[in-house]
Amino acid sequence: MAGTPVIFVHGLWVHATSWAPWVELFRENGYDPIAPGWPGEPDTVAEANANPDAVAAHGIEDVANHYAAIAEALPVQPVLIGHSFGGLLVQNLLGRNLANAAIAIDAAPIKGVLSLPFSALRVASVALKNPANRNRSVALTAEEWHYGFGNAIGEEESNELYERWAIPSPGRPLFEAATANFVPHSPAAVDTKNESRGPLLLIAGGKDHTVPEAVVKSEAKLYRKSSAVTDYTQFDDRGHSLTIDHGWRVVAESSLAWLRSQGL
Repeated sequence: MAGTPVIFVHGLWVHATSWAPWVELFRENGYDPIAPGWPGEPDTVAEANANPDAVAAHGIEDVANHYAAIAEALPVQPVLIGHSFGGLLVQNLLGRNLANAAIAIDAAPIKGVLSLPFSALRVASVALKNPANRNRSVALTAEEWHYGFGNAIGEEESNELYERWAIPSPGRPLFEAATANFVPHSPAAVDTKNESRGPLLLIAGGKDHTVPEAVVKSEAKLYRKSSAVTDYTQFDDRGHSLTIDHGWRVVAESSLAWLRSQGL
């Protein structure tokens, strides 16, 4: 008998196959996990880098509906686990009652988050500095990756992760998130007042440059009007690479423990 389905959702600049260690660990623990890519994303890192236009112009709504269709095709509602923009996406789907529970790791800011520290703006500026990037894909250099993802680990490991997992990603989601608080029906909006949704765990990295802890704490506060479970935990010494670097297992096992605490 198959276990509870789990859908892993990655964020910008990382390929779906980066979830492979998590998929294996969750399968060993009785779950039925999958890690599908974003719309248009090629099957491998090499193909994604060779064909950057494959993902260009996809926005938050496109990607959210892509994962919604995957979730709705399952025989039972899944657990959703997302990192960075994947963390925003799983909150979107949980708010739409399309999941049993969700874990959002270093989640990109949803509408209503007003705290945008300089480091987050510096990373986002890779795309935002050119309005034409709204309809293009954008790639990080190894140096930009080290600042945005690998600042809490050694440069050698950061470069290894860059070579292994980094891919171009659509610029549109960054523009949509940047303007979310000025757009009435922003795709970055999440139903934080939903009383009937499943439990949510928000995880922050204390040294994250791309999504600083202040952003995740602000997200947690937006759920205060809902009686549904919203938990927060923080790994003080971790950066944005916390799901893929040498310490990934600590975060994954913490996620498993939380799911068990929720009876899932």
